[in-house]
Amino acid sequence: EAEPLYRRAIAIDEASLGPNNPELAKSLNNLGLLLSNQGKYVEAEPLYKSAIAISEAALGPDHPQLARCRSNLAKLQARKQHEDVSHLTSHTQKGQQVCCAVS
Repeated sequence: EAEPLYRRAIAIDEASLGPNNPELAKSLNNLGLLLSNQGKYVEAEPLYKSAIAISEAALGPDHPQLARCRSNLAKLQARKQHEDVSHLTSHTQKGQQVCCAVS
């Protein structure tokens, strides 16, 4: 239910404030956070990257809003990496079980 509301907020921000406004970056970051929490990493990552680009250009490299966006992107990348490792480990264990069952 929240996703369409975030997407609508982004459309409104972009139309009324322009594509380089820090408020738009906040909305992008918020939608990215929602999608990331739902495990939709592929969809969330470009939102974070856009929020970072907008925030850095509008607010400078040391602004707290930029730090939050970077932190959220880092968390997403860590989650993706953890899931990739877990997925590989799961497949390796299944392969070993099959191999052992054949012997």
